[in-house]
Amino acid sequence: MKLTADAKGTFAIAPTPFHDDGRIDERSIDRLTDFYEEVGCDGVTVLGIMGEAPKLDAAEAEQVAVRFVKRARKMQVIVGVSAPGFATMRSLAKASMDAGAAGVMIAPPPSLRTDDQIIGYFKQAAEAIGQDVPWVLQDYPLTLSVVFTPAVIRKIVMDNPNCVMLKHEDWPGLEKISALRNFQKDGSLRPLSILCGNGGLFLDFEMERGADGAMTGYAFPELLIDVVRLSKQGKRDAAHDLFDAHLPLIRYEQQPGAGLAVRKYVLQKRGVIASSAQRKPGATITAAAKAEVEYLLSRVARVDKRANLGPQSSAAG
Repeated sequence: MKLTADAKGTFAIAPTPFHDDGRIDERSIDRLTDFYEEVGCDGVTVLGIMGEAPKLDAAEAEQVAVRFVKRARKMQVIVGVSAPGFATMRSLAKASMDAGAAGVMIAPPPSLRTDDQIIGYFKQAAEAIGQDVPWVLQDYPLTLSVVFTPAVIRKIVMDNPNCVMLKHEDWPGLEKISALRNFQKDGSLRPLSILCGNGGLFLDFEMERGADGAMTGYAFPELLIDVVRLSKQGKRDAAHDLFDAHLPLIRYEQQPGAGLAVRKYVLQKRGVIASSAQRKPGATITAAAKAEVEYLLSRVARVDKRANLGPQSSAAG
């Protein structure tokens, strides 16, 4: 099923599993996909920033994307297709959609500076992938250095009917969500799914501002699912209480340059992936950092028993 503006819930940002020697670990891709489905994710996004996409060549990127898509049974799969050139973007988008992906995600190149440049780029990108391919606009100025005003987002969405979702990752960005929802109230913006990233750092209040859910990575996607669900049920204190218990580990995972190593380490401990390795160049988790993560897990486990992990394990098989 293709992605639409009605999408909501939790879409996990998947890391790309590697063997210790840097080879793609396809069996761990399968286990990771199964894990996201088992815990109740509505979708999964692959080859995002935390998916180490720039470290893959074109053939490998297609291999990873298709593996996730083919393995998923209940979830929608979104594939990050951002690339320096439109030929590569078009090729990966076509291969992903042909395999059964729900849509693709496009981030802006850091070279964009003016509003006109931003608007023009995404018009060309939408044409490159094809008008029948639904796509997600990624707004992540902290990493990509491209700043979208709410008015620019509105213009992109209104100019491109196949843009059906915003991946909101601005910081601070709560007012941006409110501005976009107000555009919809006054009729100047068509329906648009808003899922939030940034490691979930502000998910509690983003939901209250009108977000439809989460699209981010965290070693406990169950937490993201629960916060989204509790928020939609109007159980504000319950959502915040659970979120607050996880926040120190979420914060620790959000360290630039180190966070992915932490996330992969915890996923390995959970038996989801066989190795916490990143493809070079990439950070490794030190003994001191592991000890800090273990301490944080023990504190989270006081409130959420799912963080009570046993000795380090590897993915089965």
